[in-house]
Amino acid sequence: MTEHATERSASWLAGAGLRPTRQRLTLASLLVGDGQNRHVTAESLFDAASNAGEKVSLATVYNTLRAFCDAGLMREITVDGSKSYFDTNITDHPHFYWEDTARLTDAPAEELEIRRLPHVPDGAEITSVDVVIRLRRT
Repeated sequence: MTEHATERSASWLAGAGLRPTRQRLTLASLLVGDGQNRHVTAESLFDAASNAGEKVSLATVYNTLRAFCDAGLMREITVDGSKSYFDTNITDHPHFYWEDTARLTDAPAEELEIRRLPHVPDGAEITSVDVVIRLRRT
């Protein structure tokens, strides 16, 4: 882990009030250390950590991703009701889900138009609208 990646990761955690434990710093560095946004699964982040020679359990990866989401650092995007992706870009934006490779990528938000949403039942409010556009290569 480079010094710049460590500083960026520590700042990312501090901005959310999270204590910079070794595991959090390790995973944060893999997620935001280079300044790029990522879409990861717990398993892909675990593999990246293992490939970088970091000792972290899959359970720790799940718990850390949950803590990052709870702190507002990431968003969880659920595909198929069972597969979760974690996005470091927390702005409202749509996604492409590539069925052939099981990858999630950003879709151009400026091209999406939602003209009307269904009436919300009494006593409820809309908290977010997630748009996942499923694609298959032809």
